[in-house]
Amino acid sequence: MAIKLRLARGGSKKRPFYRIVAADSRMPRDGRFVEKLGTYNPLLPKDSEERVKMDMERVQYWLDQGAQVTDRIARMLEAAGVREKTERSNPKKGTPGKKAQARAEEKAAKAAAPADAE
Repeated sequence: MAIKLRLARGGSKKRPFYRIVAADSRMPRDGRFVEKLGTYNPLLPKDSEERVKMDMERVQYWLDQGAQVTDRIARMLEAAGVREKTERSNPKKGTPGKKAQARAEEKAAKAAAPADAE
């Protein structure tokens, strides 16, 4: 059985609230889980202590048992100092989209046209 540490959504529409759970990776997001490890409330300010609460002893137990973590939980554990920071690379993040690139090329062509006429 592959265990994952992940978020299970709760709360009402447009008012998210998440449980941090250890669950079988084959179960649905909000479905059956093995153990509740904490809570995450994204509506609270980022510097609030109530935003993320975790039972670190149980989290460490599941990590020692070989549980995988999702990206969001990995970031929370990095912030808590449990895991070392991993280098993330997204080279496409800063590049503009296709339409913006096309507009930039048209603008450069228009700017070059009067310069060529002179």
